[in-house]
Amino acid sequence: MEYDLKVLKINKNKIEQLNELSIYTVKDLVQHYPYRFEEMLETPLHDESKVIIEAQLIDEPKIFYKGRFSRLTFHVNYHEEPLTITIFNRHFLKKNMQVGMMLTIIGKYSASKKAITASDLKLKNLKEISGITPVYSLKEGLTQKSFQGYVNKALNFYKGHIANIIPLYLCQKYHLIDKEDALFKIHQPQTRSDVISALRYLKYEEFFKFQMTMQYIKQNRTQNIGISKLIDKEKVTHFIEKLPFQLTDDQKKVIDDILIDLTSQKLMYRFVQGDVGSGKTVVAAISLYANYLAGYQGAMMAPTEILALQHYQSLKKMFKKYKINIALLTGHLSQKEKNDIYQQLENGQIDIIIGTHALFQEKVQYNQLGLVITDEQHRFGVEQRKALKDKGNKVDFLVMTATPIPRTLAISLYGDMDVSTIKTLPNGRKKVITKFIKGTSMRPILKDLKDYLLKGGQCYVVCPLVNESEAITGRNASDISKAMAQYFKGQYEVGLVHGQMSDEEKNKIMNAFKENKIQILVSTTVIEVGVDVSNANMMVIYNAERFGLSQLHQLRGRVGRSKEQGYCYLLSEATHSEQKERLEFLENHHDGFEVSEYDLKIRGPGDLLGQKQSGLPTFMIGDIFKDYHILEITRKDAFEAMNQHQDDEKIIKLLSEIKNNLIKNNEYID
Repeated sequence: MEYDLKVLKINKNKIEQLNELSIYTVKDLVQHYPYRFEEMLETPLHDESKVIIEAQLIDEPKIFYKGRFSRLTFHVNYHEEPLTITIFNRHFLKKNMQVGMMLTIIGKYSASKKAITASDLKLKNLKEISGITPVYSLKEGLTQKSFQGYVNKALNFYKGHIANIIPLYLCQKYHLIDKEDALFKIHQPQTRSDVISALRYLKYEEFFKFQMTMQYIKQNRTQNIGISKLIDKEKVTHFIEKLPFQLTDDQKKVIDDILIDLTSQKLMYRFVQGDVGSGKTVVAAISLYANYLAGYQGAMMAPTEILALQHYQSLKKMFKKYKINIALLTGHLSQKEKNDIYQQLENGQIDIIIGTHALFQEKVQYNQLGLVITDEQHRFGVEQRKALKDKGNKVDFLVMTATPIPRTLAISLYGDMDVSTIKTLPNGRKKVITKFIKGTSMRPILKDLKDYLLKGGQCYVVCPLVNESEAITGRNASDISKAMAQYFKGQYEVGLVHGQMSDEEKNKIMNAFKENKIQILVSTTVIEVGVDVSNANMMVIYNAERFGLSQLHQLRGRVGRSKEQGYCYLLSEATHSEQKERLEFLENHHDGFEVSEYDLKIRGPGDLLGQKQSGLPTFMIGDIFKDYHILEITRKDAFEAMNQHQDDEKIIKLLSEIKNNLIKNNEYID
């Protein structure tokens, strides 16, 4: 049962602040887990490493502001040696800091500067805060101490009423503690082993519930009878033979899987992943053609208008000798153009439609929609699936992505889908020559860049930031574009594109780049999933250490898209051996699946696929990469539970809860 936060007698203003963290109920509060734990033991000062020290404040702190960022700076005496301490966005601490008091400082030490850049500051000595302390992700106005108090209230409120959702046979198999114990130990740990045993239960429970949901959705869908489409396979074979290139074995295998799905009596819900440039578009084209031969309309949805336009142009070219009417529907069409398309779709005059989310608005009615393909929409949203269900009768789904992850991980994460993989690249595709350049100056590669531009080529320059940041070190796109525009003035045009621009602005710049009106495009990672510009075969990435390895692989996939040689320069001031090893690995490895496997092994926690593009499910406490083995175990356990333990009391209760949650969140599909 859900209880409002008011039952804990928390101040109304504080409840509003908790609401900003998406905490509305007592259960939400208990499930807002610590994101890390601090063990307060003093550490020796080692250059460029994290330290914990106890020191005496020897002067009054000073506050500096830059925009919305603040910097608090002061000096301490540490074993008779003065150190400069800097901490960002903690200006509110100053009012409680008095000269002579003892402080506990956690941060990164620089021996050359005799300084610590602090990540946290405790206005107490080490003795008062020794032990293991949970640290929560909070917003300004909520302190760690006050939040811990609210959590303790919530735990005491629930005490004696927290039941395991994991069946007893699984708890015994993996020696899992009770859920109530796990919740108390995660929020009130006394020892390291408390944290470990709590995490084992909570991660297993979260992944098990997710996998049971996937199994439930898949079982429900496979019970739904689809339409067995009658496809002239000879015509499909003839279409493939007439292509100006040969399909790879992987492409052929995936096409076979899709044709079996389309002609079977089950609804297709297939996830196709392929490395950058592996030829997924032609797989989509053949699928749409087979669907067309069966007498059905096909729709292909892309995440951006510019990518939708690219697909439209590619398909028009592939189908130019066939009497297939292909249309493009995006937000930038005039109302008259949209209305014409709506009418033609409803009348069945359009065979294949390409577009963005505009394809599934209420106004859009299809004559006989049979297949939907989504590109770079990793998990096609339930809302879109529902919208589509109303657009056609028993529509088949194909979900495509160029973000490769290990197949076993894909099967675990996309357990409600059938997974197909394209690993091999088309013949003639050259590996992108990748070079790790130490430093963040373009000087070492300037001659190569000039020579390349002189031959008529175009170049991407990628930066981690849009504008200068006080808190984050890294080159920013705004300053780099200005500097390059000045340097190449009168020779080459420089453009700037980033995520803070409107879609219209981005499309305008990207189109200008595609048409070679811009020769150098400076950007953030918005180009990660973007258009193919066959003339752009050089990329420079500033502060490469700030990107995930798989994200760097995605970025370099923008170049070398034709038979021309592609080049990617990774500029980095990486000092840690692990950072250097990662970039050196990318120099010598070009297979996206190998890259993701390596990233999976070495990175542990963190955003393997980039912050905004992964589309992967998010978990409160489990990390799909660090805890991959638990994810895989729970997939097998959930399958076994659905097939062999459906009479277990806890399984019955869990399945009922899963169904109710899907209905409550408007995600249940018959």
